[in-house]
Amino acid sequence: MSKEKVRLDKTCLNCNHVADQRYCPHCGQENTLSRKSFHHIFIHFFEDLTHYDNSFWKTIFSLFFKPAALTKAYMSGKRLSYLNPIRLYIFISFVTFLMISLFPNNPEKEITAAVTKQKQVIIPTIDSLHIEEKSVDGLTKVGLLSQQNNDTIKKILQQTDKIEKIKNAQTTDSIPKKEVADFGYKSINELDSIQKHGGKKVQVSNTEYWFLKKWLTVKEENTNEQIVEKFTESFTNNLPKLLFMYMPVFAFVLWLFHDKKKWYYYDSGIFTLHYFSFILLLVLTLFFIDKIFILFGKNPILEWVHFSLKSLGIFWMIYYFFPAHRRFYGNKFIVSLAKSSAIIIINSVVITFLLVLFALYTYSNIH
Repeated sequence: MSKEKVRLDKTCLNCNHVADQRYCPHCGQENTLSRKSFHHIFIHFFEDLTHYDNSFWKTIFSLFFKPAALTKAYMSGKRLSYLNPIRLYIFISFVTFLMISLFPNNPEKEITAAVTKQKQVIIPTIDSLHIEEKSVDGLTKVGLLSQQNNDTIKKILQQTDKIEKIKNAQTTDSIPKKEVADFGYKSINELDSIQKHGGKKVQVSNTEYWFLKKWLTVKEENTNEQIVEKFTESFTNNLPKLLFMYMPVFAFVLWLFHDKKKWYYYDSGIFTLHYFSFILLLVLTLFFIDKIFILFGKNPILEWVHFSLKSLGIFWMIYYFFPAHRRFYGNKFIVSLAKSSAIIIINSVVITFLLVLFALYTYSNIH
């Protein structure tokens, strides 16, 4: 319950009805002051999404570990016990893609940045240390440094050795560097010349010409790293839109495979919202697992644990649909297995086709 003080004026600010208690009996608005702190707005936003009570964690647990239980409970009328399906999907989608965008997924760049930073710290430190020369009886002697300076130099040398090892490892791994793609054309002028004056054997179709010209334009204006980075960033940023737009298609395929008199499209839509929410939640979980194990470095035992957890997560992602489908629609095992397999195959083909189109769209928008 809110801790805000109730207004002395009993007239509801929303509908002007008399509100004798905290909440207006006519519209349900809380009769508190309308001007509130930013902290209150921020907390209220997450309260609206998660309710900050057992319903949120109960929803997440059922979604993750009890295939179709959440959908069956919601369809049976238990609407307040669990989070709304649309609100649940939007919240998980928002958090998943926000976290993926916030945490860098390129360890090589992190190492390079760390090496550069270490260089900037070490080089001035070495330059600031100097050895005074003193001339005594015509002989040049090196002035002794203090013990503190000796310790500092040892630390600097150790850090320098580490940096050199990292640089050598990076150089070994990165040689030889290859182009992202090489289609045999060095420039747009060469492509245009071949297209205009070359024979039919070397000329390309209009579609290929557009693709190659676009590629050469992008290649001239960006390095390999920039091309990969821009494509990945654009693809990741637009992927939530693609998933959201595809959900009605997934629900439609589900609806086609079941009795139209018993199951409405709405039922398949709720099942789809919960299923896609599960996939995004598992993707987020696997993402955090990767990030956590990176912090521990390379260790055979930890790598084996990491691989086992990741394999288990991928298996659960693939297997989840089959028990969820059978429990929700109530088909016999063999019938449910056949329908589930057909649904997965059809959607896999459609998704692959859409991803190719989406990749081409992303590619066409790279500048």
